[in-house]
Amino acid sequence: MSNYLVVGLGRFGRSVAKTLYKNGKTVLALEQNEELVQQAIEYQIVDEAIILDVTDEKSLKKIVKDNFDTAIVCIGSDMQSSILVTLILKEIGVENIICKATNQIQGKVLEKVGATTVVYPEETMGEKIAMKVLHPNITEHFKFSDEYGMFEFETPKQFVGKNLVELDLRKKYDMNIVGIKNPKEKSTLNPNPTTIIESGSVLFAISRMDKMNLFYKLLEK
Repeated sequence: MSNYLVVGLGRFGRSVAKTLYKNGKTVLALEQNEELVQQAIEYQIVDEAIILDVTDEKSLKKIVKDNFDTAIVCIGSDMQSSILVTLILKEIGVENIICKATNQIQGKVLEKVGATTVVYPEETMGEKIAMKVLHPNITEHFKFSDEYGMFEFETPKQFVGKNLVELDLRKKYDMNIVGIKNPKEKSTLNPNPTTIIESGSVLFAISRMDKMNLFYKLLEK
């Protein structure tokens, strides 16, 4: 089954629904704001959007039934509603319930009532903005866990004209370069260790978080 239920069409919900729909998934969105529902239909970011008070247990169960194995609850700013909706979806039998939360307390409650995954978009965005301010050369970063992360960064001048063997990043920073995009926008995944790094290239790396502080100092030179 590839049917996805998106509850809430705020900025976060619209982004989730649009991405799923663009990737060929069947998406049903539920939202009590009529204007947001009309926008979703008009801009064709879902297969179907329904105006519904999602806290109405009877109505929600009637629509969802057992048609969905994944639901994304995008109403994190309304803590009571997000908890109630998650509980109802769990009772219906939705296997994968992904919930947006605005804080850790809400997240823990959502997990207890049935959420399989809790995401904190505001917290994540805050980290990204702070990272951009502190380290302008880091264009993107993503934490897999407290130990490891993936980083996208502009080639430091110290790297230009050298290959990965010479740089020996694995030994120095416990870092693996998994991709290179050269100035002509040509991308290479799992680059050959002898690949010469050009000025203006963008590098994609996986590294231990605790080793990145050393690497940041290199970028700042």
